[in-house]
Amino acid sequence: MTQRAELSGLLDRLAVDELVTAYAVTVDDGDWAAYRELFTRGGRADYRSAGGIEGEAGQVADWLAGQLARFAVRQHLIVNRRVRFGALEHDTGDTARVRADYLNPMRFAGGGSGAPDVECGGRYDFGLLRTPEGWRLGEVVVTERWRRTAPA
Repeated sequence: MTQRAELSGLLDRLAVDELVTAYAVTVDDGDWAAYRELFTRGGRADYRSAGGIEGEAGQVADWLAGQLARFAVRQHLIVNRRVRFGALEHDTGDTARVRADYLNPMRFAGGGSGAPDVECGGRYDFGLLRTPEGWRLGEVVVTERWRRTAPA
């Protein structure tokens, strides 16, 4: 592999990592316009395993806005990212798959300053596509593996 190809691969890996981080930040900050911009046209998200919906990114953003408004504090920690690049129309590197684990503590609005009211964890599966605007999400699938709520 040439140094130019290695550098290109490294830059793609950094751009993909930035997109996954931007996903977490937009959800935590409730920036639903920015959330929509992370997706390709027709991009979809599936939150059914966490009790949510599956649909087009704009529809899911609206649903998330309603569901997460009750939490004053949200913090996604997305770790153990495994990135695999694929091919689209015989060009390598036009697609990527990222599997990553997450931990998500949240505190209800009006809650105290102690431990989170709700914590959940699981895995994200991201499908990404290189577009003229850069890397974008074509799909996000959430697989919630556990949830803990604070005693009332």
